[in-house]
Amino acid sequence: MRPVLTAALALFASVLSSTALATKYPLTLTDDLGRTVTIKSEPKRIVAMLPSHTETLIAIGAGDKLVAIDVYSNYPKDVTDKLPKVGSGFQPDLEKILALKPDLVLADESKSSKLTARLEAAGLTVYGGTAQTYNEVFEKMAVLGRITNREAGATRLITRTRSDLNALQKTVAGLPKVSVYYEVDPAPYSVGPNSFIGTLISKAGGKTIIPAALGDFPKIDPELIVKSNPQVMIGLTLDDAKKRPGWPSLNAVKNAHVYKPTAEERDALSRPGPRLPVALRTLIRLIHPEAK
Repeated sequence: MRPVLTAALALFASVLSSTALATKYPLTLTDDLGRTVTIKSEPKRIVAMLPSHTETLIAIGAGDKLVAIDVYSNYPKDVTDKLPKVGSGFQPDLEKILALKPDLVLADESKSSKLTARLEAAGLTVYGGTAQTYNEVFEKMAVLGRITNREAGATRLITRTRSDLNALQKTVAGLPKVSVYYEVDPAPYSVGPNSFIGTLISKAGGKTIIPAALGDFPKIDPELIVKSNPQVMIGLTLDDAKKRPGWPSLNAVKNAHVYKPTAEERDALSRPGPRLPVALRTLIRLIHPEAK
């Protein structure tokens, strides 16, 4: 088949696919707060109040719709450095947000932040929700694709991300499971096995020491860590671990298998979005450095 004809057919197929996936408005959804949200037309001016939202919108081809982002959104820098910052979920700059006249604000589902209610009271359309579990990451990619009329871009992102994750997981196939304590912060907060980070730890050949019954991101009793005696610790330095009561005798500490990811790696690990493969690659390096 001649190259010109092949290219024309590919373009035609792409147009058909895009048309088939085009979002029909008004679009009514239920967000993670259980609220019914109606989006009257394709959003043109979006404020994203979570880094995972920002990164996902850019990855699915909707980055041009962003008019502002939260203070923690920092990737990709060539896009985020150019956008206004309007505070965070717990300390939003409502005046700035309202001045930008967004037709959609993407917030989290935290009732304690009260951001969603405050913005809704100001007359803005707000979708509250973010992924907590591994599968929810892909569900949220699909939802954001639908909301922004970028379903084709979302489908491509989901396919590519799953493919990259599957390829990485194969590198640790057959290796023994390693017990892991993952520290979110020194309170200590950690991750349960059903959280997206807990699932990534499993895919990296590890197993979080936190029981599922405690939840996805629980505050835990330090004694649980001592009793579990993990082989690997992630999220703190070896010096920090040595200073904690009962920890110097733990396997991870004795063998110096305590790792603090870089700031960029930490961001990827903490954000349920397009950089899951970066997060998994990091975990494999820390849990199974012998993997090829």
